[in-house]
Amino acid sequence: MGISLPGDHDFESVPSLKNKALRINLNRNIYGTFAEIGAGQETVRHFFRAGGASGTIAKAMSAYDKDFSDAVYGIQGDGRYVTESRLVKMLQHETDLIEQRLSREKHPEKLFFTYANTVATIDFAKRYLGHGWVGIRFQASPEEDYSEIILHVRFKERDARLQQITLGTLGTNLIYGAFYKHDQPKKLLQYLYDHIDQDKIEIDMINFSGPRFKQVDNRLMSLQLLKNGMTEAVMFGPDGNNILSARILYKKNVLALRGSFRPVTKVNMDMYETARRRFLKSGTVKEEKLETIFEITLSNLRASGEIDEEDFMHRAELLCSLGQTVMISNFKEYYKLVEYLNNYTKERIGLVMGVNNLVDIFDTKYYTHLSGGILEAFGKLFFKDLRVYLYPLLDKETGELTTSENLKVHPRMKELYKFFKYNGKLKDIEDYNPDILHIFSRDVLRKIEQGESGWEEMLPEGIADLMKAQNLFGCNEECSTESEPETSVEDAPL
Repeated sequence: MGISLPGDHDFESVPSLKNKALRINLNRNIYGTFAEIGAGQETVRHFFRAGGASGTIAKAMSAYDKDFSDAVYGIQGDGRYVTESRLVKMLQHETDLIEQRLSREKHPEKLFFTYANTVATIDFAKRYLGHGWVGIRFQASPEEDYSEIILHVRFKERDARLQQITLGTLGTNLIYGAFYKHDQPKKLLQYLYDHIDQDKIEIDMINFSGPRFKQVDNRLMSLQLLKNGMTEAVMFGPDGNNILSARILYKKNVLALRGSFRPVTKVNMDMYETARRRFLKSGTVKEEKLETIFEITLSNLRASGEIDEEDFMHRAELLCSLGQTVMISNFKEYYKLVEYLNNYTKERIGLVMGVNNLVDIFDTKYYTHLSGGILEAFGKLFFKDLRVYLYPLLDKETGELTTSENLKVHPRMKELYKFFKYNGKLKDIEDYNPDILHIFSRDVLRKIEQGESGWEEMLPEGIADLMKAQNLFGCNEECSTESEPETSVEDAPL
C-alpha cells in the first residue's frame, strides 16, 4: 500500500518496487555500489530479485564489524557510526573506488552512483525505536560531477524486521527518484513514501546538493517535509542547509524565541539578546552549551490561508543573514515545543515570549483536545527545568508598560498564574531597550506598502539593505531611504 500525499500521483500510477528496481537494472548506463550498514542489505535485495542486476550492481557490501568498518571508511573520532559524517565517508569512499577501478574510456556512457545507509534499528529492550542516515551520490550525465541526496529517518515501527523492510523500500524509492525525478525535487520528496505507510517512518532532515540541484533551496525542502506531514519540526542553519535536531540540541541548553519575523525587527533581536544574557546568568547554563533557536510555526505561515513559500523564504533569508538557527514546527502550543526539545536534551530550556504569547498560554480554548485540559498542558510544559523570559509590552495609547506584575489573565486562571509566576518559572526581562518598544513588524510592512519612510531604522543593521537588494516583502531599491519620526509599534511575536 502507498500513502497519498498532497500533489502525489494516483495510487494506480505508483510503480511497484519491482518495476522501479527493474527499470534501473535495465538501464544499461546506470552502474554503482550499494553499501548498507546496520539493518541488513535490504535495498540491494530489491535489485537482485528484480532481475538484470549484473548490469547495475558493481558491488554490494555491508561492513558490520566496527573495526572492519573503520579499516574501510576510517576511524570515527566520536565512536558513533550512525551519523551523517559516517554516511558521507561511505559515499565518498565507494564513489572513489568506482572511479579508480572503472575506466572512463571503457565506460564513456556510464552513470555511476553510490547508495549507502548506516542504520540502528530498534534495540532488544524496545526503548529506542531506531534511526538512520540514507544517501545517494549519482551522476545524471557521464561527464557531470556527482549530485547528492542525504536524509535522516526515524523508525516508528516496533519490530526490527519491519523496520528493515521499510528501509529497503525507502532506499529503492530514493535511487529511483534520484535518476528519474531529480528534475522535480518536490515530487521526488513525496515519492519517497511510495509503498510506505506514513506511520512507519519519519523523514526529519534532507539535503540536496550538486549540479542537478543548484536551484534547490534546502530550506524550502524542509518546509516540504512539514507540509507533507513527514515530520513535525525541521531546522536549518545560517548557511541555509538543513540540520538534524538531535545533533544540534543533544545535551544542550536551548533558548527558543517564537515569532512571525515578518520581517525580523530590532525588538525581536532585543528579545533574543536580553533573554540570552539572563539565561546565561541563571546558574546552570554555560555559553559553550547554549543553542538559540528562532522558531516559526506552520500555523503562523498559514495565517493568511495557504502557505506562501516566497514569504517563508523572505523570513528565512533575513534570519539566516543574522547568523541565526531557524526551526519551522507544527507545534501550535508551547507545551508541544517543550516536549520536542526534551526529546534531545535534559538540560535547562528557556522560552522567550511577548506578553500576548503568555496570555495565550493561559487561554483554555487551546487545550480542549487534552483530557486533562490546561492542567495537563502545564504539567507537560513545566515538569522539566524550564524558564520563561517575558519581554514587556508598551501600550502606545496610554504609555502603560505590561510586565508579569500587572499582566491580566482570565479570573479563573489567576491562581494558576500566581503559582507559575512565584514558583520561579517566569522571569521579567528588565534590561530591554525602552527606545524600541514602539516598533511593530506589521507597521514596517505597512510603511513599505504605502511608500512611507522611516521603516529602515526599525530593523537590525543591514536588514533594510538586504530587503532592497533582494526585493524581499515587496521592497526594492526604490523603497524610501529617508527617515521620519517613528510612529509605529512592534508587536510581541505570536
